[in-house]
Amino acid sequence: MSLALYRKYRPSVFADVIGQEHVTVPLSNALTSGKTHHAYLFSGPRGCGKTSSARIMARSLNCEKGPTPTPCGLCQSCKDLVANGPGSLDVIELDAATHGLVDDARDLRDKAFFAPVQSKYKIYIIDEAHQLGPGAANALLKVVEEPPPHVIFIFATTEPEKLISTIRSRTHHYPFRLVPPGILAEHLEKICKEEGVTVAKGVIPLVVRASGGSVRDALSVLGQLLAGAGPDGVSYEIAIQLLGFTDGALLDDAVDALAARDGATLFKTVDRVIESGHDPRRFAGDLLERLRDLMIVDALEATNANSILRGLPDDQLERMRKQAANIGAANLSRSADIASEGLTQMRGATAPRLILELICGRMLLPGGDNSEAGLLSRIERLERVENIATPSTSPTPPAISKTSKAAEVEVIPTVVVEKEATEGDSKEAVPESPKVASEKQAKPVASVKSFDIAGLRRLWPDVIENVKKRRRLTWSLLSASAQIIAVDDKLITIGIVNAGARDSFVRSESDEILRQAFIEIVGIDRKIEVVVDASIDATSTPEARAVRKDEAPSDKNLLSGAALLAAELGATVISEKNK
Repeated sequence: MSLALYRKYRPSVFADVIGQEHVTVPLSNALTSGKTHHAYLFSGPRGCGKTSSARIMARSLNCEKGPTPTPCGLCQSCKDLVANGPGSLDVIELDAATHGLVDDARDLRDKAFFAPVQSKYKIYIIDEAHQLGPGAANALLKVVEEPPPHVIFIFATTEPEKLISTIRSRTHHYPFRLVPPGILAEHLEKICKEEGVTVAKGVIPLVVRASGGSVRDALSVLGQLLAGAGPDGVSYEIAIQLLGFTDGALLDDAVDALAARDGATLFKTVDRVIESGHDPRRFAGDLLERLRDLMIVDALEATNANSILRGLPDDQLERMRKQAANIGAANLSRSADIASEGLTQMRGATAPRLILELICGRMLLPGGDNSEAGLLSRIERLERVENIATPSTSPTPPAISKTSKAAEVEVIPTVVVEKEATEGDSKEAVPESPKVASEKQAKPVASVKSFDIAGLRRLWPDVIENVKKRRRLTWSLLSASAQIIAVDDKLITIGIVNAGARDSFVRSESDEILRQAFIEIVGIDRKIEVVVDASIDATSTPEARAVRKDEAPSDKNLLSGAALLAAELGATVISEKNK
């Protein structure tokens, strides 16, 4: 019978323990300096190296050249305590699950006072220490507090809070952690090379995912895959079917259908999941994880996402970046909430396939969702139709528009003239004449890729608010006397009401402040050009009306001396003298 991988590759020195440097380094330093304690508590999740580290500690203490962090491996104690060795009479391992009674504790206490047979120390390794009964723990308390000079206790547990506080306070506590995926994947690849088995690309990340950060669980799963490997090694398809994960192609089809709002393809994908024997719960969980990955890719650049999604190749990251851009941040967040809620509902008696199909249906229909997430999702779609990529903080309904018969890309807005109604009459909307519309259609439409001037003007108040956070002088120059005039592929032209304000804007290098505000709010990077436009009414612009009285001067001329001092420096007019 072959030896299990987690036993075959059990570490024998601290240097071979992976992912626990915060524990192994202090223990090695204590062994080097000779400042060891009489009782230790090793805690942490299962399979992360607690018991193995306790055995390494015993081996390092009882080595003829010890205490040392690097046992010689030649003395009798080192040979007895090597991984999978015969063991030593002076190192006693007890399982508190079966030796947690008062009588067991009394027997251990009585035998502890006898000297070791051939080693320096008699070491007790008590595994699953949280299962010690209250009576047994209290019976051990005195000997743990004041043991003989040749006795050392090492407690190992997954639940340290269940161990009585009087014992915990007398130990040096070292918390173990789950091994990071990158370190664990590297360790598994090294083992595969030593075993001489070829593993297909993508199998190791599946093993790491199935283990949940536990080294022992990862080696158990890997051992199962290696045992069933064929002449060509372990294939990705076999690993997917054996571990029960969803094939990446199915997830890609589902996400692409969700991005295109293609209900037929999405429900066909669900049918393929069921027909291929996959668990609907597992598929829903994998879909939720994929949505999480898409949110990360959307928040970061595709190149920067490698630092978080390490197990994904570059081509898949690029494909996920496009998927995230097609779905949108609000839709991703809403879909993830729906999938998470559906996973909770699958625990009931309702058929899992029915819940999965309802999850897909709700993802495709944000119009039936009146919650805040549903409204944000619908607003995001409307903004995509209006060619606005970045959502505004105060969204407005889309303007009524019409397209030419040739279905041209550019949209020509219909101008509506409202006449003031007299008493008893209602307002009347009169569309402009075809001649005027044709003349306006002949003029070039100012647009920048997916951004048009109308959309930028809707976002102008948010840009102004962002400028205010950066520099109040620039905000005072723009808030009530500026407007967007034109936009092209290289420039954003801003009109200011007078030459003095324009000169102040240029001298203060405010164009860079405004450019950074456009980048942050709108997401476009264009050079700023400022011109004088006397047609702008400084008191009738929306920005001027939005400025509160306590934030800006009420004088029509924003740059008057008294008003500027009051706004910027908090000055107060004491008296006025007429010349």
